[in-house]
Amino acid sequence: MPNTTAWSTANRGAPTRFDLIALLLVVGLLVFLAAASRGVLAPLATIEASPVSLDPSHLPEYAARSTLRMLAAMLLSLLFTFTYATWAAKSPRAGRILVPLLDVLQSVPILGFISVTFVFFMSLAPGRVLGAEFAAIFGIFTSQAWNMAFSFYQSLRTVPVELEEAARSFRLSAWARFWRLEVPFGMPPLVWNMMMSMSGGWFFVVASEAFTVGAKTVTLPGMGAYIALASAESNFKAVGYAIATMLIVILLYDQLLFRPLVAWADRFRFEQEPGALPPRSWVLDALGKSILVARFLRFLRRTWRKLGAAFRAAPGLPRLESPQHAKRLDLVATCVVGLLLLLALWEIRDVLVTQLSWGEIGVAVGLGAITMLRVFVLIALASIVWVPIGVWIGLKPRVARVAQPVAQFLAAFPTNLLFSVVVPVIVAWNLSPNIWLSPLMILGTQWYILFNVIAGASSIPGEMRSVATNLGLTGWLWWRKVALPAVFPFYVTGALTASGGSWNAAIVAEVASWGQQHVEAAGLGAYIADATVAGDFHRIALGVVTMSVFVLIINRILWRPLYYYAERKFRLS
Repeated sequence: MPNTTAWSTANRGAPTRFDLIALLLVVGLLVFLAAASRGVLAPLATIEASPVSLDPSHLPEYAARSTLRMLAAMLLSLLFTFTYATWAAKSPRAGRILVPLLDVLQSVPILGFISVTFVFFMSLAPGRVLGAEFAAIFGIFTSQAWNMAFSFYQSLRTVPVELEEAARSFRLSAWARFWRLEVPFGMPPLVWNMMMSMSGGWFFVVASEAFTVGAKTVTLPGMGAYIALASAESNFKAVGYAIATMLIVILLYDQLLFRPLVAWADRFRFEQEPGALPPRSWVLDALGKSILVARFLRFLRRTWRKLGAAFRAAPGLPRLESPQHAKRLDLVATCVVGLLLLLALWEIRDVLVTQLSWGEIGVAVGLGAITMLRVFVLIALASIVWVPIGVWIGLKPRVARVAQPVAQFLAAFPTNLLFSVVVPVIVAWNLSPNIWLSPLMILGTQWYILFNVIAGASSIPGEMRSVATNLGLTGWLWWRKVALPAVFPFYVTGALTASGGSWNAAIVAEVASWGQQHVEAAGLGAYIADATVAGDFHRIALGVVTMSVFVLIINRILWRPLYYYAERKFRLS
């Protein structure tokens, strides 16, 4: 059986067919990057002079540009995850600020981020497409990063005690402990959440690529802009083309990116069940057997070791392994974050108190209560449906390999594509948008629950399942004693993120348009969407602050206690 868990370095002779495959993959990646990044330095008037077209011949280019934006946002999300989540998990003082702040950040709608940061990103490249690309990538980043950060934070907080004792026994430095213990332990669930975040980027790609802030409208060539135009023109054929293109793109990056990552991350599972077949990936097999790739990786490892040695030998640099230096750095950074929060609160007070009436604030709070009720009902229904399905899939690796691309496609399916069916039906049958638009809020976020439960079920130790079988645990007793406790920490991560994502999705789901038909549900998402279109920054700020306060209170009362309970009660030890 091909070795998919390590890079092969045995072959040192002439290049083989695996080197040819690796070379083709690298060349293909370079061609993709060149084609997708074409025109980013052109004047902004270029995209205004060449508007998005529904001609299907443009779909390969649009798909490539959208995919490049999401991959760039994914790299930023990984950097954010490894820094922010690690700081929150390692420092109790910082965690008391960073974790609630993460709750707030995941609840801020993407339109809120774009509205506030639009001018800043456009000023980075004045009059150039690059500024709009920065704004779009940041918008997609805000739909990916929070889920990944929560997943990695949960992993860092639940590292098994025996692994921590082993790290202390080997006297690993903080740097070595992070890369040799904590990152590998958190990698399997992180990869699953990366897949979910990538799909979440597709869900919000319409808002990221075609956005209006006041009188300024920016439309970047991409799948999101194509879908927005198809919805505006009620073009069913174009919607079909978009669905087919997205299916092809998702299958491609499943095979070329995520399936190799899943197979590679399997080597880091805390417990490997004897006799279980590991995940397979033809891409990982080819790269692992390539002589050229092996030599390149050896070069990178040598370079990394030299840089690390040079860094450690540099005079005057603080040694973070020292508890005194770590505490000082943590205190300084916490003070900086605290000052930024105070500045933000002062600006919010200035906007809300001096520019808005108490009646307007009361309206926003009432609409927030309506959206909150929708979120509670939808999360409960999604949990009832997807927890048992996720456990079943997670315990069957072969089923998981088939379900992975299917779930990615369903999670990536933009809600806007359903407007062609939902809006005409609501209008024709005179249905209540307050009820029939509600399911659209959960369509893109329920998958956070499924993906995290799958990750949790797949990590159930084999000996635990064997003991349950020997004891004859079946039915509800098996669920209560084995399955639910094992997946509960993962479920809480998924449900918490799905809850925040549902609030975010309200801006898409509570306002629906198809051609000239427009329906709107009462809720805070519709309030923010209308304020964004009108360019009313005061109401945008009020809506975003109200939504953040709601999410923060709910997380403090419900999700955060569940999070700590799962950490204490169901930690592997």
